[in-house]
Amino acid sequence: MWQSEVRIDLDAIRENVTRLRAGTSAELMAVVKADGYGHGMVPSARAALDAGADWLGVCTLDEALTLRRAGVTAPVLAWLLAPGLPLHSGVEAGVDLAAASLPQLDELVEAGRRAGRPARLHLKIDTGLARSGATVADWPALLEAAAKAQADGLVEVVGVWSHFVYADSPGHPTTDRQLAVFHEGLDMVERAGLRPRYRHLANSAATLTRPDTHFDLVRPGIATYGLSPVAGESFGLRPAMTARARVTLAKRVPAGSGVSYGHTYFTEADANLAVVPLGYADGVPRHASNCGPVQLAGRRRAVSGRVCMDQFVIDCGDDPVAAGDVATLFGPGADGEPTADDWAAAVGTINYEIVTRFGGVRVPRVYDGERP
Repeated sequence: MWQSEVRIDLDAIRENVTRLRAGTSAELMAVVKADGYGHGMVPSARAALDAGADWLGVCTLDEALTLRRAGVTAPVLAWLLAPGLPLHSGVEAGVDLAAASLPQLDELVEAGRRAGRPARLHLKIDTGLARSGATVADWPALLEAAAKAQADGLVEVVGVWSHFVYADSPGHPTTDRQLAVFHEGLDMVERAGLRPRYRHLANSAATLTRPDTHFDLVRPGIATYGLSPVAGESFGLRPAMTARARVTLAKRVPAGSGVSYGHTYFTEADANLAVVPLGYADGVPRHASNCGPVQLAGRRRAVSGRVCMDQFVIDCGDDPVAAGDVATLFGPGADGEPTADDWAAAVGTINYEIVTRFGGVRVPRVYDGERP
């Protein structure tokens, strides 16, 4: 018998990837970083590949090597690399790696030497996000050095890429400005004598709304898991995650009872309270105190009082509730349960954060649709 669980519908991931794949002529990289946005990196990766994903994208070297240790042989790109990492292990494992500066390029050259094979590089240009990526001013020097390293047989420049700021707001002028900068950067690539196979820029939002940004490869992340990056639009995606728990205790309390730490909630009348064994140590945002939506005993309700580390309480009024009843925090919404979007709206964040919080150490993930 289970106490709490995060259920992952792998068939939903497959359906989402199939839908995304049908909307582009480019190759598709399913982004499975952050443990598959909370869905489990390896099972999510396998489901995405089942549905036709060509690539997998991760942030860290360790994520990439975890995929390789799990037997995943598909192309993998890792792009967030601190100095001093054992990058040669990535090169040896056939992982593509990103470079956005001359020092990073130098480390990848050395990694290739140590591995005895050229490192496969994706050079990143900063088109306006001001996060990772070489600035436009630094781009020519990075290209010159990469072209020389490639001519010397030390690296292979496989891709050139960047990332959007506002693609989740279709029509925002920043997207067109970034696209223009990317085209300028590609012109510089050609003048440097480089001919990378892959040019990639489109995240989930651009994959769904801006086909002019698809180039050779698209990189959907959140959409892979059935959540929309654009407010108010579903794009026919199907959410893959459901978070739920079984009530551990139900009891009747009198009107005016204070509930949970700090007594930020008082019952207005005699009420049936239900204790749900999930808290902020399990992924429930503490900001969901007094507002997080939960389906329980046939109705949608709200967290009553503060979310604790391990549990929260729900005021069910006069509705009957018993230990063992299932409280659903969020799911696809098909049965009236709240969604990750509902939780994001309640606590003032985005659906990405809600799902990525769940499926940690204490709450087991249960997979539907697993294949041998």
